[in-house]
Amino acid sequence: MELQDTPEEWRIVATTTPFQGNKTSVRTDDVVMPDGTVARRDYQVHPGSVAVVALDDRDRVLLLKQYRHPVRQKLWEIPAGLLDVPGENPLHAAERELYEEAHVKAEDWRVLVDVYTTPGGCDEAVRVFLARDLSEAQGERFDVADEEADMELARVPLADVVRGALAGELHNNCLVVGVLSLAAARAGDGLDALRPADAPWPARPFEA
Repeated sequence: MELQDTPEEWRIVATTTPFQGNKTSVRTDDVVMPDGTVARRDYQVHPGSVAVVALDDRDRVLLLKQYRHPVRQKLWEIPAGLLDVPGENPLHAAERELYEEAHVKAEDWRVLVDVYTTPGGCDEAVRVFLARDLSEAQGERFDVADEEADMELARVPLADVVRGALAGELHNNCLVVGVLSLAAARAGDGLDALRPADAPWPARPFEA
């Protein structure tokens, strides 16, 4: 058995887009099942995202606390954002998000993990990067608005973030996946064995 996800696409006999939003949409597909029956599947169409576990030289993770209206909570998160342009290089997007949300730059970038956030109901793919060798970015700070205007910024020891995730105190998907992947990588082959920042990403192909 090969432990690897594989591409596959079942036949679609009809499709509609009942909702079109600013960044995402909802699609309804009639899909032919293996037994020949047709099932209707509704799902969100998403451009994809990037997220950044930014680790400083004191083994602290850069976190942001932001209000998330759908869950009615302020969540501790890592810097993250949408792939605004189709085919955009995810590393460039991650660098932009780290600058805009934390006014920080990094010299060392690796891919931590690639995930589908909710593959049963959304096609969102997220690439989570590890960023190290941090320093304050040059130039003016990015102007924030809406929920981002109320964000808190903190640097928290990695061990405390891992502990909070496992205790059920931290819930943001990218944060939990990112810090646990970082801890696993350290316990395994080490951070230098992580994929390079420009590693291929079949879920969201890009040009280097």
